[in-house]
Amino acid sequence: MTSKSGIDAEPLQENSDRGGTWCCEFELSGAAGLLSHTGVLPGHSRARVLVRLHGDPLGYLTLPVTTGLVDPDAVRAGAWREFGERLTEHLAAEGIRALAGRPIALSAVGCPALVDDDRLVSVVVCTRERPEILAACLDRLARLTYQHLEILIVDNAPRSAATMDLVQAIALRDSRFRHISEPRPGLSVARNRGLAEAQGVYIAYTDDDVAVDANWVQGLLRGFSQVPNAGCVTGLVCTASITSDAEAYFDARSPSWSVRCEAEIFDLAEHRRDGALYPYSAGIFGTGANFAFDRALLTDLGRFDEALGAGTKTRGGEDLDMFVRVLRAGRAIVYQPAAVVWHHHRADRPELLRQMFGYGTGLSAYLTKCLRRRDTRTDVLRRMPAGARRIAAIRSATSARLGTARAPRGAWSRELIGFAAGPLLYMQAERVARK
Repeated sequence: MTSKSGIDAEPLQENSDRGGTWCCEFELSGAAGLLSHTGVLPGHSRARVLVRLHGDPLGYLTLPVTTGLVDPDAVRAGAWREFGERLTEHLAAEGIRALAGRPIALSAVGCPALVDDDRLVSVVVCTRERPEILAACLDRLARLTYQHLEILIVDNAPRSAATMDLVQAIALRDSRFRHISEPRPGLSVARNRGLAEAQGVYIAYTDDDVAVDANWVQGLLRGFSQVPNAGCVTGLVCTASITSDAEAYFDARSPSWSVRCEAEIFDLAEHRRDGALYPYSAGIFGTGANFAFDRALLTDLGRFDEALGAGTKTRGGEDLDMFVRVLRAGRAIVYQPAAVVWHHHRADRPELLRQMFGYGTGLSAYLTKCLRRRDTRTDVLRRMPAGARRIAAIRSATSARLGTARAPRGAWSRELIGFAAGPLLYMQAERVARK
C-alpha cells in the first residue's frame, strides 16, 4: 500500500517500548511527503524526521508512528514550533513571508541554498570487494544535480573484477564515472590515488556505504564560499536506519556529525574554540564519510598518512590527522549541514565491536603520531589530563543518548582496548607504510 507519507509500505504494528526508529526526511516546501533510504519496516514505533527547507536542514523531530503512518501535518506543526526562528530567517533572505500553517513557497532568488558555481568537482569513493553495497552508492551518485563532476571509484586491492565490471557498466551510460585500480591496500592509500587522479578544483570523499543527497555537492560548495580561506568542508552524516541495538549505539556515539544542523567555522584564529582539547578533539569537525578539500591544498599538505586509516593496523585516525593539518596550515574547516549524506551503521554486535575497536586504535594512533613530532608534542602533552577526563565522560554521555535501547555488551570496553593498543599498532603500521 502507499502510505500517507508517500512511502510504499505495509502498515506498522503497534510497538513495544523498544520498537525501532524510522529515519526519514521532510521538505517543508515540497509535496513529496516523508522520504526514507530504508523504507518503513514493521516494528518501528517512532520516526526521526530531518526537517528541511529548500534543502537546508533545520533540525530533527521525533514523532510517533501510528498504523503505519507519520502525519505530515504533525511534521509541519512541529517544524514551526521547534525551528520557527530559523525557518523565518531563511525565508526572509529570499523576500518570502510565510505564516505557520500556510504552504511554503519553493526557493526563490536569494535563497541561501542556491549555489552558482561552474568549477569542476572530483568525487572519490574508495571501495574494496563490496559490489552489492557499492551499487546503491553509485545509484545515488548518478543522481547528483551538480553538473561539473567527475566521479572516481578507487578499487582498493581488488581480488576480483566485480567492482570494475560494475563501474564500467555504469560508465557506458554516464561518462562522469571512472574506475581506478589501486593494488596497495588501505583507505589512505586509496584516497591518495584518488587525489593523484583527480582534476577538480575541489575533491570530495565519501564511503561506499553512504547514500548522498542529490544536492550534496552544492552543499559542499556553499561551505567553501562561506570564508575565503576554507580549506576543508564537512557535512551532516544522517543515520539511515535504527533497527538494532548496534545501530542505536553507534548513532548515540556520534552526535557531533550526525545531528548538528547549524553551520560552524573552525580555525586557529578568529574561530578557534576555547576547549582544552581543541583542535585535537575527535569528531567535532566532521567525519571522513563526508568531507571535501581544496585539491591544491591537499596536495601541498602531503596527502593522507598511509599508516592511518581502515585497511591498516591502526584502522582509523586519518581524517582527524588531516583536519588538524588543514588548521595548522592556516586554513579553515567549514561544517556545512546542507551537504547531507545518509550512512548505514553497523547493524550487528560483531561488526559494531570491530568498529569501536577501530575508533579507539585510530584516535590513540593519531595522538602517538603527534607525540612523536616536535611541532605537536608539547601541544598534545598539556592536553592529556583533559583528554583523559573527556574519554571517561563518553560512556555516560552515550548511555544518556541511548534512551531505551541497550548498549551492546563489550562496546565500550572494545573501544578502550583499541585505545590502549593504538600506539603500538601505529608504529607497526608506520614501518609497513615506509616500505
